[in-house]
Amino acid sequence: MHKAAKQILVCALGLILFCILGRLTVFRSYTAYIPLSSFHSGAPSEEPAFRLEAAAPEIARPEAESWREDYVSVRIHPGQPGTADLELFDQNGDPVGFFMLKVDRFGTVYDPQTSGFTGDTGVLIAVTLFWFLVSAIMLWHYRQARGPAYYAYSTIYFAGFSLFSLASGLLMLFVTISHISDPFNYPMVTAYSTINGASRQYMVLTLPLLVAFAVAMAISNIALLRHERTRLQNVLGLIISLLLLAGEAVGFLLFYRDFMGSEWEARVQSTLENVYATVFVYFECMLTGSVICGIHAARHQPAPDQDVIVILGCWFRKDGTLPPLLRGRVDRALDFWKAQKASTGREALFIPSGGQGADEPMPEAEAMRLYLEAQGVPPELIVPETRSLNTYQNMAFSREIADGRQVRGKAVFATTNYHVFRSGVWANQAGFPAEGIGARTRWWYWPNAFMRECIGLLQKRWKQEILLLVLLVAFFGLLSLVLW
Repeated sequence: MHKAAKQILVCALGLILFCILGRLTVFRSYTAYIPLSSFHSGAPSEEPAFRLEAAAPEIARPEAESWREDYVSVRIHPGQPGTADLELFDQNGDPVGFFMLKVDRFGTVYDPQTSGFTGDTGVLIAVTLFWFLVSAIMLWHYRQARGPAYYAYSTIYFAGFSLFSLASGLLMLFVTISHISDPFNYPMVTAYSTINGASRQYMVLTLPLLVAFAVAMAISNIALLRHERTRLQNVLGLIISLLLLAGEAVGFLLFYRDFMGSEWEARVQSTLENVYATVFVYFECMLTGSVICGIHAARHQPAPDQDVIVILGCWFRKDGTLPPLLRGRVDRALDFWKAQKASTGREALFIPSGGQGADEPMPEAEAMRLYLEAQGVPPELIVPETRSLNTYQNMAFSREIADGRQVRGKAVFATTNYHVFRSGVWANQAGFPAEGIGARTRWWYWPNAFMRECIGLLQKRWKQEILLLVLLVAFFGLLSLVLW
């Protein structure tokens, strides 16, 4: 994560340097676009004659007038700092257009009417490139995260926010091309709206996908409730679905309601909208990243060169037999063990991991050991870990067993598909880097359980998440106030 942040910072500094050099070498003058009065608009048979008068030519010297259908473009060369008025007259001496420009001490021309300035096209190009570079950097780091390194919070960030950066880059590309090709109808004020409203526009763009996701989640949760009893963890997917739909509805009301007020009130309103959108999109990106990482982790197939196979335990029946959920985990590990032995001849060590619950007749690891032996696995290849009470302890205590047996090679862990990514994170934190293999579960059970895993994953870092969210809100809020 730190490496990606440094790369993004380098890109930002490089693009700032690009803007400065472009301003000093290429963008040394400013083109103003003076709208014509309605009487002179249209497309006459020949270009009329216009006369441009500058109240202070020592501040802003105009030249190279070019007439269009409803405006006149004028090249402005800056002089000394100050404010200059430009007035346009037709061949009869009647005023048909008025413009005011400001020149600062660095020779930059600023246009209060359109918020344009000298070198604004270069800045738009730089901002567009920045968003694309951020997306490319995050996507590159996501693709580079392989093996045990894939199970990390940074992978979630890369997967989720690379999409946001890509969408923002595409929006900026459209605005930049529009500004270059038709600067009169697409002034810089339009670009500012796109920049400071990036989160808001991402909410609008992803609305159909988010609604489809929420509906699918609700359907799976309703199917779950038909098979399981009603309790909080079994309605979590339904709650998330309703929160997503409600969040989009509130955003729609904020973004598209009629508003009348002063300029300052409008600025505050716009800032509140963008802050709300930033908070919503942040959690949307985290959810998107978690879903992408979870699905990828569940479908991953490690190489058949493993030395240890850890099986994560869960509840089993009082008669010692394994329920479908736990049996699926053991069977998944067993299938991998058999396939590896058939292809490479290597026999990995099994470490079934799980302590004894209050309602269980024996440790979960012992129940799994009996099942493995019944399936023909040699007893000397099974070393139960019977102390753990949670996933972190599964990994930490299994590492101790592997170290004690001097098995320091590669390791995999077997669990249910929705639990793979989070288990991999715990494995890394326990100092036992391993890849996961996921056992399938019923379609109506997977989405709700996966949502529970996502929330548990983010809950572990709630302080860091809140800090990052506050920084993003402060950045986009300040951006809205400045670029409104």
